[in-house]
Amino acid sequence: MKQFIILPNHFKKIGWFILVPSLILGVYIVATGYEFDWLEAKVFAIISDRSLSDREYFRFMDTNITNTLTGVLCIVGAMMVGFSREKIEDEYIAGIRLSSLLWAVGVNYLLLLLAFLFIYDSPFMDVMVYNMFTILLLFIARFNFVLYKNAKYVPDEK
Repeated sequence: MKQFIILPNHFKKIGWFILVPSLILGVYIVATGYEFDWLEAKVFAIISDRSLSDREYFRFMDTNITNTLTGVLCIVGAMMVGFSREKIEDEYIAGIRLSSLLWAVGVNYLLLLLAFLFIYDSPFMDVMVYNMFTILLLFIARFNFVLYKNAKYVPDEK
């Protein structure tokens, strides 16, 4: 089986250090709608629309980047956690990694299918935003759960 290139193990700690605070901040922002005033910035937008009838392309605009920064940190942290080597990375771990990724994709699309069937209007857009993060978060949760579960039942080989 072809081995995919994954990050060295020490990136996992850095990833957790980024992921946990950004997830907490993201939940707080979603719950309260809070934005940091000091994160106002001029950004380049490929497409933007301040109103439904006023769509503009390839321009600089002033906006608050609290949501953007939180989302980027969450994705970067989750990718570092999910795609870093374990201390002992063998074919068994690679198999768990692959099965966890397939499981996460399947569950994610099942949830998305349910959202298409039962959620409409602006709440659907919220679901689509959350959907950007669910594959990575489901993968990390399932992979670490299977590793934890198997570590309990496999005696230490020495």
